[in-house]
Amino acid sequence: ASVTSFGQPDWRTAFTPDRIAIETLSGETVREKYDPRTLFANHTMNTPWDPLHRAYFNGYAMWTYLTTPFFMVMPGFEVSEIPPLQEGNELWHGLRVRFPEHVASHSKEQDFYFGDDLLLRRHDYHVDVSGGFPAAQYVYDFIEIEGLRFPTKRRAYLRGPNLEPVKDLLLVSIDLSNFRFS
Repeated sequence: ASVTSFGQPDWRTAFTPDRIAIETLSGETVREKYDPRTLFANHTMNTPWDPLHRAYFNGYAMWTYLTTPFFMVMPGFEVSEIPPLQEGNELWHGLRVRFPEHVASHSKEQDFYFGDDLLLRRHDYHVDVSGGFPAAQYVYDFIEIEGLRFPTKRRAYLRGPNLEPVKDLLLVSIDLSNFRFS
């Protein structure tokens, strides 16, 4: 996964589970770290992040977000049905996914809730790189590109008791646009 631009107009990230790098668009390495998960040793929810922390988080998070639900049928992923979640007037169907050790993501076990139209509505996980606090992420405003539907908005909140989001504690706000395949 890669994010362009990152920090500077001519910089991008280069993410793999074993390495994170900030590079120029011509491929020169600005900063890098092998075994990047170790950057987060002893972190808590309020530990400050530097650009490599953000680059690693962006890399694994965007890979997870943009490949949901397709990664769930890849070798090594374990998927099971969980009880549905009532959200307002809607009942969302749940899947619990256990990630294989070689895949970097928020946590090894994550819950995904889908509407009757089979589109993702909510994604629950623990943010292991920041002390393991629970998060509830809502996804919405879907668009269709080449027959595939993607959410353009994601809002992650601290998750409190009984799976309830703490709406006063917005953790992440992501707006996606200009989708294209290459």
